[in-house]
Amino acid sequence: MHHIYNRCIPYRLKTSSDGIVSDEFEVLVISSQKGHALMFPKGGWELDESIEEAASRESLEEAGVIGVVERQLGKWDFLSKSRGTFYEGLMFPMFVKEELELWPEQHLRQRMWMKVDEAREACRDWWMKEALDVLVHRLSSSPPSVMKPMEEDKTVPLISIF
Repeated sequence: MHHIYNRCIPYRLKTSSDGIVSDEFEVLVISSQKGHALMFPKGGWELDESIEEAASRESLEEAGVIGVVERQLGKWDFLSKSRGTFYEGLMFPMFVKEELELWPEQHLRQRMWMKVDEAREACRDWWMKEALDVLVHRLSSSPPSVMKPMEEDKTVPLISIF
């Protein structure tokens, strides 16, 4: 059995305390529900939504962020050690536009913004590290301020998830 999951790497441009936006960016990681690992938001998708809409919904539910889901970073196949099952992970970057104070899984997870090298260190899975490297390469060759997403903003209406 082959399971497909999508994951989002939420990112933003770093802003200094005096409000100056730099070209350095940070990524948002969340704790697993058991709290033992750090990861990027993930999930499956419903039949009535696109993969990008699912990535957007999962980022909202698990991390409390809303943004623009951009062009897929790639696809990684991996074996889940805990379940002994093969998974296919589709990775998408999300340029975060809003961070919510309240979100569905806020009592189950912690979220934290990290520098890229800190996030690479914190994520235990090799394929998450690889996807992060792809994002770094993409952003260093085309900063988000000039980058246009492949599709329109796929923000999921808040009303549909509560």
